[in-house]
Amino acid sequence: MARNLVSRTAMFWRIVRRLLTANYARLFVILLALGAGAAVTAALLNLQIDANKRLTTEFRALGANVIVAPKAGTASESGDAASSSTIEETILRRLPRQNDGKPIPTVGFLYLIGSVAKQGQDKFEPAVLAGTTEQGLAEVRPGVRTEFWAVEETDASACEIGAKAAAEFQVKAGDILVLRAQGREATCTVFSVVATGGAEDAQIFVPLVLAQMLGGLAGRLSLIEMSVTGRPTSIQKFIAELSRNLPEADVHGIKQFTEAEGKLYSRVSGVLSATVLLVLLLTSLCVMAGMSNIAVERKNDVGLMKAIGGSVQRVVQLFLAEAVLMGLMAGIVGSAIGILLSIQLGKAVFGVAAQPRWIVYPVAVTLTVIVSIASAFPLRHIAGIRPASVFRGEE
Repeated sequence: MARNLVSRTAMFWRIVRRLLTANYARLFVILLALGAGAAVTAALLNLQIDANKRLTTEFRALGANVIVAPKAGTASESGDAASSSTIEETILRRLPRQNDGKPIPTVGFLYLIGSVAKQGQDKFEPAVLAGTTEQGLAEVRPGVRTEFWAVEETDASACEIGAKAAAEFQVKAGDILVLRAQGREATCTVFSVVATGGAEDAQIFVPLVLAQMLGGLAGRLSLIEMSVTGRPTSIQKFIAELSRNLPEADVHGIKQFTEAEGKLYSRVSGVLSATVLLVLLLTSLCVMAGMSNIAVERKNDVGLMKAIGGSVQRVVQLFLAEAVLMGLMAGIVGSAIGILLSIQLGKAVFGVAAQPRWIVYPVAVTLTVIVSIASAFPLRHIAGIRPASVFRGEE
């Protein structure tokens, strides 16, 4: 019995092989259509997955997207107006360090309106002084250092100056500035000139401790900026949880960043998904046209198979096996080509090569097999042909 089973199985696959190789030109056309569909599908799916990470990276390059600020209408215990417009520096230690497994660059700022002059000059001009904690500053305040003096960067009194302020005060890296605020005075050595294209270009960035001393605001911050990585829904959830954990502060996202990121990703994802569905539909129609020709050619073969005892189930299994094999062959090759193609497409769209997301490979192969099976619908029709009708030439 086991020998008969092996014999029938071997015969089954021999017939499938014959079906596949009966017409090489037709086989090539069907495989080409399925392979092209698999390649485009894999490329678009890989871009869709990569788009989320790329868009997140691009938006994070714009700077902070979550702000922790003083709550409107709150007053400090001392009743001091300056303190009531600030928050406790200790809040920094209570903030989460990660979201979705990604680190969160976090910087505390203390803003003062003071006056500044280049050392050796008597003319002081008003300027915005921004005391900062250095960790993560480059991520929440993106920009380009047009001048840099590494020797002074680690100095406790080192400071950065925006490009507009540097031009106004005629300052370059290595110069010393005299800072005044609230009747207090300090000096700092400029180690960098930074251009951001925003309001920061008119500010002077000094160590937080120095700004707190000049403003008489020890242990206080004007606000905290965070650059949170994640999908828009994840960031909204992060903001909601942080608001509950910090009732004394106002936690909010930068609306134009979070909303724009969510809308842009939804549109990109929607377009790519619709394109994938269209490609699969067109591929199915192309393959179905080829299968219709096969159905006409195999009408007599099916009648003969049924006349010698072949069941309808066995005939359907033969056609199903043929469709699955064609889908696998085309899917394996086409999906690999598509993933490689998406790397170049990513470079053209985002300016950076897309990362291969290997989860796309089995998905694209599976979709190709499904399309191949669905396209074999015309073959199912001939499974019901009656042998006598075929031999009499009625069908």
